[in-house]
Amino acid sequence: MLSCGRDRIGTWTFDDVVVRHAGYGNYLAPDDLRTLDRGGSVTDKGTDISTFMTNTDEGGTVVKLGIMIEGQEGLNWDRWNRLIDDAERLGFDSLWRSDHLYSVMGEYQRETLALWPSLTAVALKSSTIEFGQLVSPTTFRHPIHLASDGAAVDQASNGRFWLGVGAGWNESEHAAFGFNLLPLKERMDRFEEALKVIKLMGTGEPASFAGEHFQLDNAQTTSVPTRSSGARLMIGGSGERRTLRLVAEYADEWNATLAAHDTYDQKTEVLLRHCDAVGRDPDEIQRSMMIGHIVGSNDGEVRRRAAEMQAVVPGMRDVEVGDLLTRQRERGWLIGTPAEVIEQIQGRAAQGVQRIMMQTFLMDDVEQLELIANEIIPNV
Repeated sequence: MLSCGRDRIGTWTFDDVVVRHAGYGNYLAPDDLRTLDRGGSVTDKGTDISTFMTNTDEGGTVVKLGIMIEGQEGLNWDRWNRLIDDAERLGFDSLWRSDHLYSVMGEYQRETLALWPSLTAVALKSSTIEFGQLVSPTTFRHPIHLASDGAAVDQASNGRFWLGVGAGWNESEHAAFGFNLLPLKERMDRFEEALKVIKLMGTGEPASFAGEHFQLDNAQTTSVPTRSSGARLMIGGSGERRTLRLVAEYADEWNATLAAHDTYDQKTEVLLRHCDAVGRDPDEIQRSMMIGHIVGSNDGEVRRRAAEMQAVVPGMRDVEVGDLLTRQRERGWLIGTPAEVIEQIQGRAAQGVQRIMMQTFLMDDVEQLELIANEIIPNV
């Protein structure tokens, strides 16, 4: 793992930024450090992990590829409109963006594109791609607004929207804008209440709720998602004690924290035990992972793109390109030629990952997206 501890953003090292934000930042962060053995109650082995794979009738495994953009690291309307067009034109499955109020890399002069207008643009400009946020924290996004705004965007897109939600994580961001992050337990309690409120508001029926953090008193909205079951909820993170339990109870898709293969298998086993405990069929939960990538038609092109990445990510700038590529491979990034990346994706597919959000830092590199579309997408 790339270790640049002196590059701190608030209380976060560069590794924290890449793992927690750029790869799953908004998600439930500190809970991910806890294990079931330190306070969890689910101990039964439950369903075998092999039953949670997604195989086609031909024996292969289908993996959908989407584009993931950091909305606070220089995203503007010109770039976003082009990315919407490129995602659909090139045959990507989906388009995703983060939800932060300013750069989490400490580059505060960078442009940040507002969340809901940008998602509305995807709904209106595209016709086939799925899309959503990875993810909105229930700290500075109230669940009533998440439910109603998400329903409106879902309607505008004819049901292609995914509502990605998490508990919040970035301390400096919350302090800068005056939002109370709360200690971990209270933050997770608030997140669970938010999920309940979102579910209630998706019914279109009068709803009351008496929570510690959110309250409803015969509240009703006519802005509901296109599906009678409510919003398609995506929950990210891999905390074993609470996050994965909430995934089992509420999520339509689990977006796992980037992890080594054996660690991911362990997290999957925990999720399956939670599904058994709450009576949920695990096949109802799609599985995805957001992964950084550096793809080139040859080794020289891979190295060139790695050097360009250093200009975008401050914490990468003091690392030799060869070392950077080695260490990011070790962290699980998709790196190399199309043939090499296909093999890496197939490794994730064998674990049951059904969708990969390709975290795209080089927003203007259309050639890399075309390479992925032409040589990787048809083969995974």
